[in-house]
Amino acid sequence: MQEGGRVSGKVALVTGGAGGIGGASARLLAQEGAAVVIADLLAEDGRSLETQITEAGGRALFVRLDVTDEEDWDRAIKATLNSFGKLDVIVNNAGVSHRNGVEETTLDAWDWVMAVNVKGVFLGTKAAIPEMRKAGGGSIINISSIYGMVGSATSSAYHASKGAVRIFTKSTAIQYASENIRANSVHPGFVDSPMTRAHHDVPGINEERVGKTPLGRMGQPEDIAAGILYLASEESSFVTGSELVIDGGMTAQ
Repeated sequence: MQEGGRVSGKVALVTGGAGGIGGASARLLAQEGAAVVIADLLAEDGRSLETQITEAGGRALFVRLDVTDEEDWDRAIKATLNSFGKLDVIVNNAGVSHRNGVEETTLDAWDWVMAVNVKGVFLGTKAAIPEMRKAGGGSIINISSIYGMVGSATSSAYHASKGAVRIFTKSTAIQYASENIRANSVHPGFVDSPMTRAHHDVPGINEERVGKTPLGRMGQPEDIAAGILYLASEESSFVTGSELVIDGGMTAQ
């Protein structure tokens, strides 16, 4: 792990950090010098990643976190401070997908998607801000989606949730800019990850999505992690309230 890396000396908490985009981000942040808190409900995967990072010479801690539970957030922040002493970066990445139209979406499904994708981001942001204030600033990175910017034929609740993340991030950015706390949203396009793999395995779906992407391939978690690293680093010190779209050109059409 790099002592002089791009986020050397920083402490970052990544929700949904046990795999996919979150796992790739935790790995990359650790490689670039950050102490990383891997927050997830998937304890076995999270602890395995913690071991991988520490055995490679990095600093990592797994904490079990239900992002919809405010008390869980309090415990996760306390564990972060007990292990690493501060919090500089939060990556609100945990999320769920739901692929139904308006009439087919049940109230329970709507509430579930909103709880994880929106309330989880709100609670994480709210919990991180006091510690970032103590640290003299910080970077809040909220994972939205291209589906927080454009519509599609299905996924009504998912679109609504990711649009909420986009606007909530801008509001946060304006409220806390004077305290050197930055907030930005990341908008992945079609990415091959554990959350999307079952859908991409449906015959024709992978080919359809690659066909819609000008760069001609599916995104990988590492593609998104590279953008998250940029927003976590001081290279983005003049960037707040922005949308980082990483979609292979899909929304440029």
